[in-house]
Amino acid sequence: MKPELIVMLTQNDITVDNAQKVFGSCRDLPVKFWGFKNTGITPVDAKRLVGAMKESNKITFLEVVTYTEESCLENAKLAVESEFDYLTGTRFFPSVAKFLEGTPVKYFPFVGDVGGSPVTLKGSVQDILEDCKRLERAGVHGLDLVAYRYAEGDPVELAKQVVAQASTEVIIAGSISSYERLKIVNEINPFAFTMGSALFEGLFVSDGDFRVNLQKVIELMKTI
Repeated sequence: MKPELIVMLTQNDITVDNAQKVFGSCRDLPVKFWGFKNTGITPVDAKRLVGAMKESNKITFLEVVTYTEESCLENAKLAVESEFDYLTGTRFFPSVAKFLEGTPVKYFPFVGDVGGSPVTLKGSVQDILEDCKRLERAGVHGLDLVAYRYAEGDPVELAKQVVAQASTEVIIAGSISSYERLKIVNEINPFAFTMGSALFEGLFVSDGDFRVNLQKVIELMKTI
């Protein structure tokens, strides 16, 4: 199985103002995973957008880029109330995992020492691998790795080791912004990877809009 593309309606880790309109312009494309961040959107609009995605038979992802226990728990509640399929990001907190028990929401917290917006990842490869094991022992459904935001080493080597050693599914999140990186992610073969800013910034088709760039990525993924 090839990695799945999660299309994120976000730029620089913030949900875009016209997320509903952008999704509506692309809902017919053959991409089943869609998501956005907890920042830049109200709970009411988040629920409305998830509803539109569900109507189009999409699988939905909320990625949380705030890090306090209070904020992470608040957004776990948003994920349940808005009927997201996945909650990704957050620092791992037992309270969040406990709250999600018995709900349909799958929990994929960030691994390693994460912080900031845009997110950065710090620590040695060994520290990050040990954190992955800690989270898996805690019973999470999967792991969210911001590989290309890794500040202290080789992001590709880190991602290879995390995916190879994980006993759960791994999402590689952030900065997949070129054909070369698409090929690398395909070789690493995680469960899925996210892409948002690259589509809004025209990094695949410089004079194309979001839809044109997404169509190009879909075409490129078929050739890999």
